[in-house]
Amino acid sequence: MTAKGGGASRRRNRRSRRGFLRTLGSCGAAASVGHLATLLPEHPRSRYLEELLGQPFRALAAEPQADEIRFTDIAVEAGLGSAVNVFGSATEKNYLIEEMGSGVAFFDYDHDGWLDIFLVNGSSLEGFPQGQEPTNYLFHNNRDGTFTDVTRDAGLAHSGWGQGCCVGDYDNDGLDDLFVAYWGKNVLYRNNGDGTFDDVSEQAGVAGDGRRWGAACCFLDYDRDGLVDLFVANYVNFDPAASPEPGGAESCWYNNLAVACGPQGFGGGTNILYRNNGDGTFTDVSEDSGITNPRGLADPSFAKTNWRPAGSYGMGAVAADFDNDGWTDIYVACDTAPSLLYRNNRDGTFSEIGIAAGCAFNEDGAAMAGMGVGVADYDGDGWLDIVRTNFSDQVTTLYQNNGDGTFYDASLQAGLGVNTKYLGFGAGFLDFDNDGWKDIFLANGHVYPSISGKKLHVTYEQRKILYRNRGDGRFRDVSRSAGPGITTPRVSRGCAFGDFDNDGRVDVVVNNLDDAPSLLRNESRSGNNWLMVKCIGTKSNRSAIGARVTVASDGRVQIDEVMSGSSYYSQNDLRLHFGLGSANEAESVEVRWPSGTSEVVRNVAANRLVVIKEGDGIISEDEFRRA
Repeated sequence: MTAKGGGASRRRNRRSRRGFLRTLGSCGAAASVGHLATLLPEHPRSRYLEELLGQPFRALAAEPQADEIRFTDIAVEAGLGSAVNVFGSATEKNYLIEEMGSGVAFFDYDHDGWLDIFLVNGSSLEGFPQGQEPTNYLFHNNRDGTFTDVTRDAGLAHSGWGQGCCVGDYDNDGLDDLFVAYWGKNVLYRNNGDGTFDDVSEQAGVAGDGRRWGAACCFLDYDRDGLVDLFVANYVNFDPAASPEPGGAESCWYNNLAVACGPQGFGGGTNILYRNNGDGTFTDVSEDSGITNPRGLADPSFAKTNWRPAGSYGMGAVAADFDNDGWTDIYVACDTAPSLLYRNNRDGTFSEIGIAAGCAFNEDGAAMAGMGVGVADYDGDGWLDIVRTNFSDQVTTLYQNNGDGTFYDASLQAGLGVNTKYLGFGAGFLDFDNDGWKDIFLANGHVYPSISGKKLHVTYEQRKILYRNRGDGRFRDVSRSAGPGITTPRVSRGCAFGDFDNDGRVDVVVNNLDDAPSLLRNESRSGNNWLMVKCIGTKSNRSAIGARVTVASDGRVQIDEVMSGSSYYSQNDLRLHFGLGSANEAESVEVRWPSGTSEVVRNVAANRLVVIKEGDGIISEDEFRRA
């Protein structure tokens, strides 16, 4: 595999070539090879055509057969059909808050080994009669492909403008707790271990003042003291009373249609970091930690623009170790603003380095409308990469980690430029066919219902996108052969990934705006093997958030990390899933714990869940069905 990095000259060459290739793109991908070659007479034909077409200029690997890839939406049969995500009127959106939708979590709240589903819900500015307010939903997994609504019994029937959610055991009692961000006061639910939760937001010190628009969230142990802390991205300083009506300002028009005003008309929100005190409370350390620094406006790169944003406009957020130093960093996808990368300085502080690291803008230096974010090592080089969804007419961004503290925008040559009409929200990496290469899933849906029926180049309801990782740094859109679960248009927002039926295939749950959710059961038939790893911390935080797992099998090495919060406002399964291809075992599974210690277990058989406890190695194994 080609090494990353290569210096500034190589990056400049990449940029100049791609600018020319974008011009060539007007010829269309169907242009003859001979004609394109005449346009590039002095260059090797294959290298440039590969970047233009987003695929190798050689015989491509055989496409999977249509019946090998399939996702089926079983939400109604599974008992989720009544869980409608309410966000104002379904047909008319006059304010920004009504467009955004909510996240969703796959988490095993009762620790029975089966993933349950938590769906965040919204509200209406007009309000509801008492007792008829929409609430969040908690669905218990019945282990037979169906779920039971246990929201009220669990104590989670909370109403309001719910946004993001994340999971982590903040009190280290062995039970996963739940945090929900709101436009308004945030809520922290302590898991009581008997199927119920208590709202401890105020006494824990994380409710906020009720004036902020809490967006994405994630638990992380940024100071490695064995206690998970809490990061909350805040979107904009929104006041409907001060918001212009549709068409009332420059940011309130789209394709000559009056629409709800965009975020540009509001000041950006200020992100928050709460430090866990170890006694059930948190302290706001945003200022002292550097989280509130407005991305260093003295940075000389800002002199090249006339843009001076206030606040961050943060939406999607994820905490992971991007520079492989053993300390958790934070990435925030920002809407119409430079995205943020908070580098952990290992002393309780962070430095915001997104611009210098190359993951704040797209390759042309433009700030995109970042929504959701997913993290994985898609090219198998041992460094975590980033995928970020953006607005329609923008390319989904794929940041390849150079391994030197910087990233490279690999979106076009990776093949993601084939889809620009979609407005992406939920995003993430998953190995849907268990071949050992992380694929990409995107949940899409526009924000303006008024475009419906207008015969524009974009639609309100949109299909999802499934990109298959070819294993050579490129992806292919296989959505149309992946079944109606992928191709049926919806107005989708948050999505989460996890194996809810324990069959060794990663499934997806999607929260759809003004609609019931989608539960996409992975029915793909690859015949490949897999391994699932659950980590339990002892010296480290009990949820093992931040643990880095390395799996070696059949001459390949894969990495993944236990993360709290990602995608758009959502929470994935805390168990890590590794496709093994044809390998019948992993020769080694190494866990680098957040405490700084490491341990290795060897010769782990495939097609099972292994539970690894810090200091004790494998403490249990469960063999599931083979995919």
